[in-house]
Amino acid sequence: MWILVVGPEPTLKRDDSCVDVLQSLGCRVRTADLWELVGEEELDSEPPAVVMVEALNEVDGARAALMRLRAARSLRDVPVIVAVSVQGLSRLDARDGFDDIVLHPYVPQELYLRIRRVEWARSDFNAHERIKMGAMVLDLAAHEVAVDGAPVKLTQQEFALLRFLCQNRGRVFSRQQLLERVWGVDYYGGSRTVDIHVRRLRMKLGGPMAALETVRGVGYKMRAPR
Repeated sequence: MWILVVGPEPTLKRDDSCVDVLQSLGCRVRTADLWELVGEEELDSEPPAVVMVEALNEVDGARAALMRLRAARSLRDVPVIVAVSVQGLSRLDARDGFDDIVLHPYVPQELYLRIRRVEWARSDFNAHERIKMGAMVLDLAAHEVAVDGAPVKLTQQEFALLRFLCQNRGRVFSRQQLLERVWGVDYYGGSRTVDIHVRRLRMKLGGPMAALETVRGVGYKMRAPR
């Protein structure tokens, strides 16, 4: 994986910058000045796994960089870690748009674990027995679902609907198709049943269900990974 490190040029050239630490951990690193972010066309083919904003005491500059990062299409879904000094920590705001923070000077093992944690939290995968969508994990074998590691109790049909939509991401299904595929062709209930179960999934699972879209006049789809 490669990591984009954004910061003031003098900070990036310091001996105690995160650049050397990341390279020692086996990461490919690319740097960008705090005010001259890499162009989107250069990132479309291979976005970074993580963006590190090395703010230290330059918290105001880091906040402006975070706004630009979140506005960039290629970086919108890439997790961001902000590196700050103890003095700069009190000036950060949890609403600034970062995924995690790390204190400077760095402890390499801590930095590595934080990178892997945010990378895992933002990642998606669809394996034989587990499906992951951001913070949500479906364990198909155990018939369980968790969000941010906390188990969420679903009924049998709620889980079946969620599993079907997650296994067919990017495809639109009408309410009738969902009734036939999830409830079975012998089910005689109305299409309102699907709407009720979708509403319950959104209520119980919260944020991850932003990917469950209502396609007006057609039905529902689970948005495909970007």
